Amino acid sequence: MGISETLAEFAARTVPGEAARAMMRLSVMDWAACAIAGAEEPVSRIVRALVLEEAGAPQAALVGDAARVPARAAALANGAASHALDYDDTHFAHIGHPSVAVLPAALALAQKTGAGGTAFLDAALVGAEASIRIGLWLGRGHYQVGFHQTGTAGAFGAALAGARLLGADGVQALGIVSTRASGLKSQFGTMGKPFNAGIAAANGVEAALLAASGFGSTAQGLEGAQGFGETHAGASDAGALDGLGQHWLFETVSHKFHACCHGTHAMIEALRNLMPLDPDTVRQVRVATHPRWLRVCDQPAPATGLEAKFSYRLIAAMVLAGRDTAALASFSDAACADPLLVGLRDRVTVEADERLSETAARVTVETADGPSEAAHDLDAPMPPDQRAARLRAKATSLVGEETAARLAAICMAPDGPDPALLGALLSGAR
Repeated sequence: MGISETLAEFAARTVPGEAARAMMRLSVMDWAACAIAGAEEPVSRIVRALVLEEAGAPQAALVGDAARVPARAAALANGAASHALDYDDTHFAHIGHPSVAVLPAALALAQKTGAGGTAFLDAALVGAEASIRIGLWLGRGHYQVGFHQTGTAGAFGAALAGARLLGADGVQALGIVSTRASGLKSQFGTMGKPFNAGIAAANGVEAALLAASGFGSTAQGLEGAQGFGETHAGASDAGALDGLGQHWLFETVSHKFHACCHGTHAMIEALRNLMPLDPDTVRQVRVATHPRWLRVCDQPAPATGLEAKFSYRLIAAMVLAGRDTAALASFSDAACADPLLVGLRDRVTVEADERLSETAARVTVETADGPSEAAHDLDAPMPPDQRAARLRAKATSLVGEETAARLAAICMAPDGPDPALLGALLSGAR
């Protein structure tokens, strides 16, 4: 079988294991908290206004509004809202954000079809897994040349999640979405980045709906001549599907516990291992990271809160000064001009080290008492109860204790997160 047939078979028939389901439950909770917290960001309000103006069949819930809209429109708006804060999960195998592309599509179609919690959870899981595998199949060159894997690989995962829920032909859904998938890294730092997540989710819903209606497309939209891989700098990595259905890459998804670029998180955790330190005694800080991150999050002197999220130097200063890097409010224009933070920032140097993995960082802090060193790798296993506790605390910080508790109850229900209850919570219903 070709890659499209293999992925379609996997998406339609695989019964996920409990460990993978447990991780997806946590990601649903995390995704929903990020979406609710991001509902009033400018990109969220603009896209939501667009779909409300268009109106249409009341099929699915919108984040931040009581109205119901067509499934494709809900996926677009909810995908953008959930990525608006850039606080959602990341998978470093292909450097993409699986949940913001796949979950809005799966939730919208689960609501449209009346699917239950387990059906929704499993569709989201196979879609997220497929997006990671397709991202690996496309290869790092696809990302490096300028394509945003969240928007590209994510759209294919969203289409397969939708095809499972609709009982549609997954090969046709992949073929249809192959001519729609899009997203550029040049949009980073603008509203275009979260919009890429919404586009991916909407494209997936559209492809699944068309496939369910008998729409015909090439059966080799991914791997064929002039297909998506060939025309989008894809590597066509044959090993990307190894262990598909037995080994779940989604189980190693990385959740954000700091409100900034994920590339800085290993540094933050390494610095936290050295705390507490008196910032007045810090003479120099050296941060070593993988070279690829220097093109993403090495803003040397940020002037805005958004730029601060992509600045190793200022974020290191924040940690040393005891600022809460998990709080959205910490990343502000005022923080960029804070004399204490600027003074610490200017003692930080960042260097590339090819020996480090993309998920690791090493820090050296020189104080009046001498140097100290620490390292951290985001791929290091985290006990499930610790991960759950940190995500629950994050959700509480983002949406408040009451909403976080309701969200946790929905996501941890024995029969899976009920799409209707989850939609009601996202829309603000009580």
